[in-house]
Amino acid sequence: MDYHNSSYTEDIITHSSLDEEDVLPLPYMFREYKQMPVLEQVALNQCKGEILDVGCGAGSHSLYLQKNGFNVTGLDKSPGAISVCKQRGLSKIIYKDFLSLEKMQFDTLLFLMNGIGIAGKLKNLDRFLNQIKLVLRPDGQVLLDSSDILYMFEADDDGGYWIPDDLDYYGEVTFKMTYKNEESEPFDWLYIDFNTLKRAASYNGLNCEIIKEGTHNDYLARLTYK
Repeated sequence: MDYHNSSYTEDIITHSSLDEEDVLPLPYMFREYKQMPVLEQVALNQCKGEILDVGCGAGSHSLYLQKNGFNVTGLDKSPGAISVCKQRGLSKIIYKDFLSLEKMQFDTLLFLMNGIGIAGKLKNLDRFLNQIKLVLRPDGQVLLDSSDILYMFEADDDGGYWIPDDLDYYGEVTFKMTYKNEESEPFDWLYIDFNTLKRAASYNGLNCEIIKEGTHNDYLARLTYK
């Protein structure tokens, strides 16, 4: 909201359980198509039918699709994000948590910027995939990107990696964000390697294929019904 209202003075800082601190530049949330990573561009070009952009944020993906004639709805549980999307001209918006969405179906579900991360933990993935099946039409598709973050852990001499004993799965990360004098509550986020995603999808009656691999252990995948 600050950036949209021309009050941009600093960026969001993210703190993770991997002892990493990173910067999330506010302009990045408002990027145009040509500034998007290749995986996001490919995903947008793969969209079809009626589209739901889950975790739409400031609405950059939805607005690009809307501008190009697609029937797209942005969904977010952040009132600030919803307000910015409205002000930026997004026509269809849902203020709701994805897991509570009901009685609506779409042809394409978009989960970009590691959107599947909202599952939080690997044990929640079955519930998340079943919610997807409630919202996805029979001939529909899910487009999502994620990353295999195994490389972030220390390697041993045998080619393995040192994974903390308290992690059920190495892709489970806890984040906290700070901005100016505000600090978020800690929240869980899931990065999932492709093979684990494919196994979970198959168990829940979904096909899973890689559309494109990125250059930083990331990938774009498509889920469809078996």
